[in-house]
Amino acid sequence: MTERAFITSGRNTIIHKIRKLDLLVINGDEHPPIIVTYKGIKQYEGKVPENKRDAKMMDMELVDVTTSDVFGDEKTLVFIQTLNGKEYKIDYSKIGTSMFIKIHQDSFF
Repeated sequence: MTERAFITSGRNTIIHKIRKLDLLVINGDEHPPIIVTYKGIKQYEGKVPENKRDAKMMDMELVDVTTSDVFGDEKTLVFIQTLNGKEYKIDYSKIGTSMFIKIHQDSFF
């Protein structure tokens, strides 16, 4: 089995760990996807890959928080630690506002 580009911590934290693969975070069908790169994080506007193989070809790893190997259900709050030393808070109750994606902690190292 290949190494995953992320690890999970607690009940709602994702830690990005491989620079060459971006994370495409999916949280159910109703919420917009989030792209996590080595530079930061933002809402993803492109076409979501159909499967993990297609994602790998785009240098991404699909992270579906609803699957049992991640968190098992949809989350209202997800924290993502990025390779640039920041932790972001994704608040799905605030989609469409400036509070949707916000820096939670800077330089957690």
